[in-house]
Amino acid sequence: MIDIHVLRENPNEVIERLSRRNLAHATKAVERAVAVDVEKRKILVRLEEMRAEMNLFTKSIGTLIGQGKKEEADVARNKTTSLKEDIRVSEELLAKVDKDLTDILLSLPNTPHSSVSFGKGPEENQEIFRNNISNDFPEWMVPHWELTKVHNLIDFELGVKITGAGFPVYIGKGAKLQRALISFFLDRAIAAGYTEIMPPLMINSDSGYGTGQLPDKEGQMYHATEDDLFLIPTAEVPITNLYRNVILKEQDLPVKNCGYTPCFRREAGSYGKDVRGLNRLHQFDKVEIVQITTPENSYDLLNEMLEHVKGLLDAMELPYRTLLLCGGDMGFASAKTFDLEVFSGAQKKWLEVSSVSNFETFQANRMKLRIKDVSGKKTRLAHTLNGSALALPRIVAALLENNQQLDGSIKIPKVLQPYTGFDKIG
Repeated sequence: MIDIHVLRENPNEVIERLSRRNLAHATKAVERAVAVDVEKRKILVRLEEMRAEMNLFTKSIGTLIGQGKKEEADVARNKTTSLKEDIRVSEELLAKVDKDLTDILLSLPNTPHSSVSFGKGPEENQEIFRNNISNDFPEWMVPHWELTKVHNLIDFELGVKITGAGFPVYIGKGAKLQRALISFFLDRAIAAGYTEIMPPLMINSDSGYGTGQLPDKEGQMYHATEDDLFLIPTAEVPITNLYRNVILKEQDLPVKNCGYTPCFRREAGSYGKDVRGLNRLHQFDKVEIVQITTPENSYDLLNEMLEHVKGLLDAMELPYRTLLLCGGDMGFASAKTFDLEVFSGAQKKWLEVSSVSNFETFQANRMKLRIKDVSGKKTRLAHTLNGSALALPRIVAALLENNQQLDGSIKIPKVLQPYTGFDKIG
C-alpha cells in the first residue's frame, strides 16, 4: 500500500510514477485519496478539541457542586451530554472516512521505480541480457507434451480424471526429475545464505492483504469459503507474512529466506495453444527466495537475487534472457521487476520461468513491517523482495525439449545428475 505520508507530501510524483503503469484512473484516485485524507485529519482535530472540552466540563462539575453552584453544574452536565453525542457522531464519521481512504489506497498499485519505462504490456518490455547459449535448435525436435507421453513421465489426462485440466500427474523419472530440481534449487539457495522455510499452503485474508494478493487477485486464488482460507499462489505470501506486525533490528538485516511449496492458481481466462502441457498449470512446484532489508540496500540485493537466478539457469545450460518489465506489465505490488525466460527448442518460443521483484515499502506498509535503527529509537518501513528460484513447469519443458537426442533419449544436465541418479531418460 502506498504510504499516506508520501501521498500527502508528493501527490504529483505519485501520479507521475503511476502513469508508467498506463492507469487511466491514477490521477483521480490519488486526488481523491488526498482529499479524503484532508477530511480525515480535520475530523481528528475536531474530535481532539471536543474530547478536551468535555474533559474540562466533566472536571468542572464536581467543583461547581462543591461551590454550591447547582445551576452551573447542570449546564456543564448538559454540555457534556451534548458533546458525547457530537463525539459519537464524529467517531462514526471518522470510521467511514477512514474506511473510504483505506479502500482507495488498497485499490492503488505500487508506484514504479524511476528506472521502469512507460508501457502498456509485454511487447514493451526491454531485453537487457541474453546468455551465449545458442537457441538455434533442429526442426525435428518435438514438444514436451509428446516427449512426456513417449517416456511415461507426466500424464496430463490422468490429472484431468482425478482433478481437472492443469493438474498433471508425474510418474517415475518424471517425478524424480521434479524432486531433483527442487533439491538442487534449495541447495543453491541455502548455499547463498538463505534459511529454508516450510510454510503452510493455506493463508488467511490478512496474509493475502499483507502481500497484495487481496483484493487485487482474489479471483485468481482458490478459496476455501467455509474456513475463509486461500491456497497459496506462491511461497512468497506465507514466508513474507512471517514478519507481519514485526519490528526487525537493522543490524539483523538482510533477512534471507527460501522455501519450496506447491503453488495454486486458478488462471481464469487462460485458454488456447499457449497453455498446452506444462506451459500453464493450476498447480505447480516452485522454490522462492525472499529478502527483507533497508531501503538503502534493496536495489543492490535485487541485483544479487537476479544474479542468483541467472546462475541456476547457467548451471543447467539453458538459453535464457532477462527482461526489465515496463510499467504496464508489472505486478500490482511491484516497484521493479525482472523476468527471466528460457527458450523452448521445440516450441520455438520464450517461456517465463522467474520474476525477481522489489516491492519497496508497499508490502511492509500493509503488513506493518518495520525496522528499528541501531540506536533503538527510530523505526521505519522495511523493503521486501522476492524471486522465483525457480518455477519448475517451464524449466522441465525446456530441459526435456532442448536436451532430446536423435535416438529419442533425453540428456540430463550434469549439474542435475547427482540429484536424479541417472544421466538420461530413454
